[in-house]
Amino acid sequence: MGFPDRIERTVEIAHPPAKVWAALTTAEGLGTWFGHQATIDLREGGRAEMTWTSGDHAQMRIERVEEPTTFGFTWHIYGLPAEDPRRTYVEFTLVPVGAGTRLTVVETGFAQLPQDEYRKAFEANTQGWTAELDELVEYLDAA
Repeated sequence: MGFPDRIERTVEIAHPPAKVWAALTTAEGLGTWFGHQATIDLREGGRAEMTWTSGDHAQMRIERVEEPTTFGFTWHIYGLPAEDPRRTYVEFTLVPVGAGTRLTVVETGFAQLPQDEYRKAFEANTQGWTAELDELVEYLDAA
């Protein structure tokens, strides 16, 4: 396919990696900045689920846990039917920078989609990661 398969966003956060890690990998953290409620079994092969007050939900399979630097999961691709087995992979990487953290999120796996489905999912998630990372920073700043 001739279109990008990777969304990548990096943000500098004025909080130490341990605090950012907790926001990414705990039910309290995920359920505050990313969803409205969350559960997580933080181990490779574990499951996480987020729900929103709208009734929407996301189920994730934990693929990588290397505390305090790397957290990765697969999840359903936006716009596809719930029973569709295709997933994208999301990975967060935390790097200490002074007293803060450089957080990079990368999502891959969109190239497996036909063009119309690709466009819908890639555009939605590109916008989504910008908004969600802003919400993460707001959550951390308020804590």
